[in-house]
Amino acid sequence: MAVLPIVEVPDPRLRLVSKPVETIDDTTRAFVTDMIDTMYDAHGIGLAAIQVGVDQRILVIDLQEETTTDDDGKETPVRAPRAYINPEILSVSDETKVYNEGCLSIPEQYAEVARPAACRVRWQDETGAAFEEDLDGLLSTCMQHEIDHLNGVLFTDHISRLKRDMVMKKLAKMRRGG
Repeated sequence: MAVLPIVEVPDPRLRLVSKPVETIDDTTRAFVTDMIDTMYDAHGIGLAAIQVGVDQRILVIDLQEETTTDDDGKETPVRAPRAYINPEILSVSDETKVYNEGCLSIPEQYAEVARPAACRVRWQDETGAAFEEDLDGLLSTCMQHEIDHLNGVLFTDHISRLKRDMVMKKLAKMRRGG
């Protein structure tokens, strides 16, 4: 469909709390397709609607953990995108896990973030069907990261001020071409 422009820091829209989706219709489904195309184009594994300037509670994830191998031995990720509409975290584990996170809205910058190792999430899909599932591993981390976006929170809010300043200085240097 369409690749949308990604909103980057310090754009104030990234601090908005996104609104619930009232009606899931063809317009919503077309937007989800555009979000998926945008995520793949940017080589991401997750994208929240606010990252493309839309303050609705929609996110897409595709960890692309499985691969296929062609006749020449080249591996290609298997695409299995999922849309999460009006997602909410119902509970989180006491156990935490550290993951080196990045963000399409803070390009090419990474930092280790500690989050709950598992979470229980409720959401709707593009048909309006409701789901509830326990998530762990990278999917749990990614879901928490993307839901943070829907709440106006960036991964850099979970690290020390010193580390956050370092990330932002490296981003500014990269943008200057240095």
